[in-house]
Amino acid sequence: MADLFEALVAPARRAILDELCERDGQTLFEICARLAMKHGLNHTRQAISQHLDVLEAAGLISTRREGRYKFHDLNKAPLSAIVDRWLKPGRKGEGS
Repeated sequence: MADLFEALVAPARRAILDELCERDGQTLFEICARLAMKHGLNHTRQAISQHLDVLEAAGLISTRREGRYKFHDLNKAPLSAIVDRWLKPGRKGEGS
């Protein structure tokens, strides 16, 4: 779970997750364009690619290739584990 929190520390990575939450299945080019237009983040494609690698290693995104294109999809399962552990009502120890 430490990798997960480390991946979420960088604002650029959180912005990438915001964009994939809004529209799944984006290419690197699309992600870079949306980050520049909507978030004012003008990182290089290489920098965004490195952020995507960190997110993929943490299990927050998955990738698939179709021809020449690589698409990135949000994986909410690791975030659900956080919600289940600390934010769901009736968790162990709550209200006592």
